[in-house]
Amino acid sequence: MVSSKGSERGLVRMLATILAVVVVLGCGGGPAGGQPPDAPAAKWTALHDGPGAYPEVRVERGVQITMSDGVVLKADVYRPADAAGVIEQKPLPAIVSLTPYSKLMTGLIESAAAIPGLQSTAVDIVRRLNLSATPISGFGDLMQALDGGMIQTMLGVDRKLVSAGYTVVVADVRGTGLSQGKWDTLGAREQLDTREVIDWAATQPWSNGRIGMSGGSYSGINQLRAAENAPPALQAIFPVEPGSDLMRDVVAPGGGVGTTFLPLWLNSVNQLKLVPDVASMVDGSFDWTWFNDRLADPTTNFDLLAQSLLTPSLSNMPPALDGALDDTSDFREAIMGHPENVTVPTFVYGGWHDIFANSATKLYEQIPLPAGRKQLVVGDTYHANPGAGTGVPGAPPRLDVLQRAWFDTWLKDIDSGVEGFGPVTVKQQGGSWVTLREFPQPGVTHRRVYLSATPSGSTEDSLHDGSLSATGPGSAETLTVAPGLNQVCSRDAAQGSAGMTAAFDTCAKDSRIAERNGLTFTSAPLTEQTVISGPINVRLNTIHDATDGFWNVTVNDVAPDGTSTVLTTGQLTSSMRAVDERRSARSINGDFTAPFNPLTVDRLLPVVPGAPTAIDVAVIPTQAVLAPGHRLRIDVFAGNAPKALPFRPMLNASGLEPQHVRLDPAAPSFVNLPTDRPIP
Repeated sequence: MVSSKGSERGLVRMLATILAVVVVLGCGGGPAGGQPPDAPAAKWTALHDGPGAYPEVRVERGVQITMSDGVVLKADVYRPADAAGVIEQKPLPAIVSLTPYSKLMTGLIESAAAIPGLQSTAVDIVRRLNLSATPISGFGDLMQALDGGMIQTMLGVDRKLVSAGYTVVVADVRGTGLSQGKWDTLGAREQLDTREVIDWAATQPWSNGRIGMSGGSYSGINQLRAAENAPPALQAIFPVEPGSDLMRDVVAPGGGVGTTFLPLWLNSVNQLKLVPDVASMVDGSFDWTWFNDRLADPTTNFDLLAQSLLTPSLSNMPPALDGALDDTSDFREAIMGHPENVTVPTFVYGGWHDIFANSATKLYEQIPLPAGRKQLVVGDTYHANPGAGTGVPGAPPRLDVLQRAWFDTWLKDIDSGVEGFGPVTVKQQGGSWVTLREFPQPGVTHRRVYLSATPSGSTEDSLHDGSLSATGPGSAETLTVAPGLNQVCSRDAAQGSAGMTAAFDTCAKDSRIAERNGLTFTSAPLTEQTVISGPINVRLNTIHDATDGFWNVTVNDVAPDGTSTVLTTGQLTSSMRAVDERRSARSINGDFTAPFNPLTVDRLLPVVPGAPTAIDVAVIPTQAVLAPGHRLRIDVFAGNAPKALPFRPMLNASGLEPQHVRLDPAAPSFVNLPTDRPIP
C-alpha cells in the first residue's frame, strides 16, 4: 500500500466529516426496484450491494502521469485490497475518469462515503423524506438522486466497484485541479491527454489492459470524445448526463447565451483549480510549475462569456466571440461531438430537464451500434439530480447498479444480461417508466396543431388566452408580447441553474407565474390518454419592431386544476433563424421536426421591422403522457431571462422592443407535434 501524506490525510478526514451529511446522503444501496428476486435487475442490485471480493480499498494519491508534451497530470488510483489491507497484485480491469472539478473533491466525497455507519443512516433518512404534499416537493425530488447512485457515478468513486475487482483512476484534466498546464476545454490537446491516460492505465502492472470510463457531466462528455474511434484498450463507457453538441446544449442554444449556468460553472472550475496541494506545501514538494501555470491562466473562458455579453457590435469582434460564432473555429470544433464515430459499448443516462437534455436522445440515435451495445435511460430530472426515481418499484435499477452490470459484461465477459435491458428506458412525464425498442416511440406521428387567438377559457393568468386545435384560425389577428422578468420563476430558470431553483414548486412545477408575461395557446380537454414522443418544432409567423428579437416557447401539460407544467422548451434569436437543411429533419407532412440552426455570423438573417418573418423554433425532444381531462398548451415568450440572453450585438439590435405573433389562415403559426393520436 502507498499511503497519502499525513497532513493530506488529516485534511481529507476533516473535510470528509464536514461534507458527509451534506453530500453523501444516500450513497448506499436502495431497494432492488421491487423486482422478483430472480429478475436480472434484482440480481444486479444484490450483487452490487453484497460483500465484494475485496473488503478494503487503498488509495495512491498524487500519481504523476506525464503527457507527450511534458505536462504532468495528477491522478488518484483506487485499488482493491484484502481484509489485512494487502493490495491485490493480479492485473484487473481499470475504470478511468478525467475531471475538471479536482480529484481532491472526489477524494473527499469518497472518504466521507467510507465513514462507518453513515451510509446506512443517510439512506434511511432519504427514503423517509416525503415532501410530496408540500410546496417544496421539488426539494424532495432533488434529494432522491442521492439514493439513485448519483454520487458514485457522477461525483465520486464507487467503493463497491473497487471491491468487486476494478481499479479506478481519477485524474484532473490539464489546467484544473492539481494537474499542470492550461485548461484546454475539451480541445484537441485535452482529447489527446485522455487517450494518453487510457494508454497509461492499460500498461500499468495492476491493469489487464481492459479499460472502461465513468463519470458525469464534463467527465461524461470526455468519455464520448474518447470513444470516437476509440483506442483498443477502451472497451466500455458509462456517461451520466453528457452533452454532445454543446453549442446547442448549453453554450448558446438558439443563440441564447447560457447566462445562468455558464457563470456558475466557469466560476466553480476556475475556483477549484486554484486550490493548492496543501500537503506538498508542508513537506517541501510543492509543484511550482502548477503555480506558474495558474498565474498564466487564472480565469479560463471568462473572456468568451464577457465578450458575448458586452461586445456591442459584430464589427471587429474580439477573438473569443469570433470563435464562438464561427463553426470552423477551434472552439466550435472542441465543443462539437461526433457520436456517429463512437465504437465502444455505451450506456447513457440523461434527464428531460438536464442542461444537456437536447443531446440525450440524439446521442442514442446517432451512435452507430446495435441495441444492447448502446443503452439509454432518461429520467424526469435536472442536472443536479441524475438517478432520482430509480431503484424503486417500477423503475430501473440505480445508476451505480447499472454501471456495475455494464462493466461486468464488457470488461469481465460476465453474462449479466444487461445487454438485454432496455434498450431505451424513459420516465414518461405525467406517467410511469416505459421501455421502448427505439426513440421516438413507435406509433407516433407528427401532426400540425394550430395556434389561434380564440380564447380557450383555460386561464386568466396570461397576456392572451389563445387556443390550439387541429384546424387553423378562422381570421387573421396579431398578438403582442414584450420581454420581461417573469421567467425568473420558471422551469427554464430551474433547468438553466442545473435544478437549484427546482425546490420551489410554484416556479418549476407550475408555469402560471411566468405565463403572466406570455401568450398561451391551449387545447380543449383531451378525451383519451395521449403520448408525446420525439422532437418538436414550433413555427411562429412573427413581426418585429426592431431588427432582431428573441423567442422562447414551451410545451405544457395543463391539469384540470389549472396547473401548467412545462414538459420541454426551445428558444431562438430571430436573426439566427437560418436552417441547414442537410442537418435538419422533416416529418412526412413536410414540416420541420428538428431544424438545425448554424448559429454563425455568416448565416445571419437580419429582421426587417414590420415585415412578416417565419421562425422555426426547435424544441428539445421529450416523452410525456397527457391524461384524459388534461390539456396541451404552448407558451410563447419574448425572452428567456435569466436562463439565457442573446449575444450582445443581437440584444442591442432587438432594443428589447415588443414582439408580435401573426395568426393568419394564409400563413398559420403551429406546432408540429409527435403524438399517438390527434389533438382535438
